Amino acid sequence: MRTSFDTRELKSSAGGSVVSVGVFDGVHLGHRAILAANLELARELDVEPTVVTFRRHPKSTLLGHAPRTLTTLDHRLELFQRAGIKHAVALTFDEQLAQLSAEDFAHKYLVEGLNARALVLGFDSKFGHGRRGTPELMRSLGYDVRVVDRVEIAGRAISSTAIREAVELGDLESAERMLGRPVSIIGHVVHGDARGRTIGFPTANLDLHHGLHPPVGVYACRVRLLGERADEPAEGQILEAVTNIGYRPTVVSEPSSAPRVEVHLFDYEGDLYGRRLELSFVKHLRGEQRFEGLEGLIAQIELDCEAARRVLGDS
Repeated sequence: MRTSFDTRELKSSAGGSVVSVGVFDGVHLGHRAILAANLELARELDVEPTVVTFRRHPKSTLLGHAPRTLTTLDHRLELFQRAGIKHAVALTFDEQLAQLSAEDFAHKYLVEGLNARALVLGFDSKFGHGRRGTPELMRSLGYDVRVVDRVEIAGRAISSTAIREAVELGDLESAERMLGRPVSIIGHVVHGDARGRTIGFPTANLDLHHGLHPPVGVYACRVRLLGERADEPAEGQILEAVTNIGYRPTVVSEPSSAPRVEVHLFDYEGDLYGRRLELSFVKHLRGEQRFEGLEGLIAQIELDCEAARRVLGDS
């Protein structure tokens, strides 16, 4: 998949493109229905399936603050590629872009930049100044627009907001149903204090680059090894792991302001520093607790590993 960050270099393939526009935070089942419709129409027209998204959430510019995202831009690009998208455009949503009318946005980026033959939009898609860029407006301007209906579960439309609420509450099952995949995060492996290695359970410490993750606790997880950069192919190997999200009260007297994410990979040896990991949460095993000493902590970690292996073997 090609990724464009510099709009001055925007260009589609020779035949043109089918374009979908949105934040796509989480790339959930509703988003994936849009991507699937984009791919189907692109095949019919023999053009390039393309997504236009934003490097940061537009609300950070429009409101001065934005919700904690389910997926970083890096993560969204990975998911777009897996969905079959061939070209992703990541625009910087700044004041200048916020003031651009829907008509000018469509002409500058979709027509001149991407030679859009058609648009595939969600039922609630809106872009451009004042959010006037609806499917209805685009059709009135002569664009070929296909609209994807809302996707519902139990009569409720799937939304990034609903999934954020579920993740923050630790309701992994509800979030997974709406995502169509396990709750997952991507982070770079950074240096920690190597304490896990000294007690026989080496861990990869993840810098997540954004705030949203399941609550503090211990989880059974699956891990996909990614390249150091988003444009490097992922390895096919899927590893199993037990993960602690927390403040490590047994070994740290003054906890940090934010919890740490520590991943103990089963049956793996190798240097992961600087690598990106995609961490998928399968099941919450227990809450974080403080032990009187390292012996109690080590014994509990052994039990956590056994529990995680059982869960992962059954799932």
